[in-house]
Amino acid sequence: MVDRVTRDDLPAGRPSGLVGKQIADYRVENEIGRGGMAVVYRARDLRLDRAVALKLLAPELARNDTFRRRFAHESRVAAAIDHPHIVPVFEAGETEGVLYIAMRYVAGQDLRALLDREGPLPPEQAGRIASQVASALDAAHAHDLVHRDVKPGNILVAPGTDSEHPEHVYLTDFGLTKKSLSLTGFTSVGQFVGTLDYVAPEQISGRPVDGRCDVYSLGCVVYETLAGVPPFRRDDDMALLWAHQYDPPPPLTGERPGLPPAVDAVLSKALAKTPAERYETCLQFVAELRAALLGDAAGGSTPPPAPPAWALPVFREL
Repeated sequence: MVDRVTRDDLPAGRPSGLVGKQIADYRVENEIGRGGMAVVYRARDLRLDRAVALKLLAPELARNDTFRRRFAHESRVAAAIDHPHIVPVFEAGETEGVLYIAMRYVAGQDLRALLDREGPLPPEQAGRIASQVASALDAAHAHDLVHRDVKPGNILVAPGTDSEHPEHVYLTDFGLTKKSLSLTGFTSVGQFVGTLDYVAPEQISGRPVDGRCDVYSLGCVVYETLAGVPPFRRDDDMALLWAHQYDPPPPLTGERPGLPPAVDAVLSKALAKTPAERYETCLQFVAELRAALLGDAAGGSTPPPAPPAWALPVFREL
């Protein structure tokens, strides 16, 4: 008989003790990821005999009645989104005092692992990945769902279908939206909601957020895929938070000189400090980015080169 997990089985720092135990109708197999609020396991769905990604939430969250109600509501919304680049949510619930979310298990790696191994990506690949993530985010925003934690670790890169689509990208971590944790961006246990390298200024200051905060975070991710480093790097967390709120983003071409200069203007707009100055949607941002990477930031033909200096006397302005 398989042991069932209870809330008392979830103390910090002992995730390996859950392997082989049962949570609702899932048997835990091995840990595949963790964050400040949750641990994710590969598990076996005992009803359908399939692999799933099972996220278990921190025990203190289950003790908050308001959080549980929001968790149930937002998990239903997330499960209702049918999009090829969003990891499907199969089930969300509570058992034995443990909150859990069961999602599709995606074989492959996340973008964090890809960047750590490969470094800066070719512009074509970075553009393909950005387009798929942007499509997923805009679909979520159409359901009034804001991700709030777009980062390489939440972007899964699976093998694609053919040479024209070499990777298939999934955005994950929609089963628990960060809105549930608080209106100010901090959890009840004092953890910041969002990853500091990619967090939007309005999240830091506790202002209201909408889909444009995801535009900012996606801009930080795109910058890193092309430069190999995030746009803001500081010696401590407080300096990093200050940079997101007040410092202009460094030009991308300063980190990767071979890129067309037009990409700097695109990234500058995506990373604007004020949401109203950013792109309205993620797909608008990525469309301009890909055009800039092709040397066609305005969407028209590339301007012809200027004539050589020796030929200028025979040219006249029209």
